[in-house]
Amino acid sequence: MRKLSDELLIESYYKAKKLKLSIEFIGLIETEIQRRSLSQKIKISC
Repeated sequence: MRKLSDELLIESYYKAKKLKLSIEFIGLIETEIQRRSLSQKIKISC
């Protein structure tokens, strides 16, 4: 995940949510988004 650009990470998050991928996978993306302090760019819903 660290190799993804910020934009691609956010796109991946929205795509994973849209496709209803596993909660674990979405959680990994959310963790990386928070690590990069990008939470303000998206609305994470638990």
